[in-house]
Amino acid sequence: MTDETTTETTLVRRNEEAGRYEILVDDVVAGFTEFTERQGAFLFPHTEIDPAFGGRGLGSTLVAGAMADSAARGDTVVPLCPFVVKYLRGHDVPGLTISWPPRHES
Repeated sequence: MTDETTTETTLVRRNEEAGRYEILVDDVVAGFTEFTERQGAFLFPHTEIDPAFGGRGLGSTLVAGAMADSAARGDTVVPLCPFVVKYLRGHDVPGLTISWPPRHES
């Protein structure tokens, strides 16, 4: 009997040209969370994971990486995407400045 284990390599990267953070699984874009800059803040309106990669927790990994990078850059984040809102309500991101839109204020 052979003990085979499959290991995937995941990476979250910021794609400035596309205006999004992407999560790659074995060098394939598996999902993204979009951002736009407005008045010195970064709005996150939409997050999407390719259904072929669903059920692996990649959405949380993606948003965690995006928020950690935003905090490291000193960005102010405006969460508009329901997934990003839910993530930020349940997780502390050290150093991240959040500007809650009126309908999501804490």
